[in-house]
Amino acid sequence: MAVEMTIAVERFPIAGRFVISRGAKTEAVAVTVALREGEAIGRGECVPYARYGESVESVVAALEGARRALEAGAGRAELARLLPAGAARNAADCALWDLEAKRSGVRAFGRAGLETMRPLVTAYTISVGAPAEMREAAARAAERPLLKVKLAGAGDIERIAAVRDGAPRARLIVDANEAWPEADLEKNLEACARAGVQLVEQPLPAGADAALARIARRVPVCADESLHDRAGLAALVGRYDAVNIKLDKTGGLTEALALAAEARRMGFAIMAGCMVGSSLAMAPALILAQQADFVDLDGPLLLAKDREPGLRYDGSVVSPPEPALWG
Repeated sequence: MAVEMTIAVERFPIAGRFVISRGAKTEAVAVTVALREGEAIGRGECVPYARYGESVESVVAALEGARRALEAGAGRAELARLLPAGAARNAADCALWDLEAKRSGVRAFGRAGLETMRPLVTAYTISVGAPAEMREAAARAAERPLLKVKLAGAGDIERIAAVRDGAPRARLIVDANEAWPEADLEKNLEACARAGVQLVEQPLPAGADAALARIARRVPVCADESLHDRAGLAALVGRYDAVNIKLDKTGGLTEALALAAEARRMGFAIMAGCMVGSSLAMAPALILAQQADFVDLDGPLLLAKDREPGLRYDGSVVSPPEPALWG
């Protein structure tokens, strides 16, 4: 039976602003793929990211380039040969997972080798700002068990202390998004250690992170921008202690699961991460997250309005997706 592919661009306003070291955004712009075969429809969502040279237009063009093969019945293995790791392949790969589940009647987590899925605690993001602003934001979220704190370089020691003051009991992850100068690396890590931070994401720019291998890392350091798929793992040995796996980087759940298995074999801890997107983007990542050490799938919590049906969040606890959403 022939497959029909539909591509759509959807916009989700963000509640307030989402601010990191590279700037602010007020909406999440997602590209979604729907693959219909008879009565079965599989869906996937991606969020193009300019940091990786992506735009809505480039992602839509890449998907259009794969249309003939997908509508002729190409599967996930062929898709990996057609498209490189990145957002476009993620949307199509996750749509194929969903379509396979709908056609077979076997849930996606079962097809991934899991017996069941459990609710998970996700991090909740505190956007970067002045220390006083971040203290207030942390205080409002202080009852959440895990906070992810965005940083920006200059002034980060004060930001870290302010967040810890605002949320004294929360577990903390900090994410510099490549913003720390190498000269500040050790003193910033020392400030993180004093505040009880459990993980530091991507302190140095990707490609300029060799200093991480030359210092005693007081706090475990996690690669984000420095890693996309399995091809990049070997270069991280000795520099990083953990890896942030995002489906928009790996090109979908298929590669994400393979990357997680290889990273674990090499001794890395695993974070299941996300871009700011809707529940449709988070749902497949929850399969990856079942075996992650840190879960950062709070995208829908940052939106003014999620898609319907969406994932169910009880505070910071996110439940597995219902089949009507995905998988």
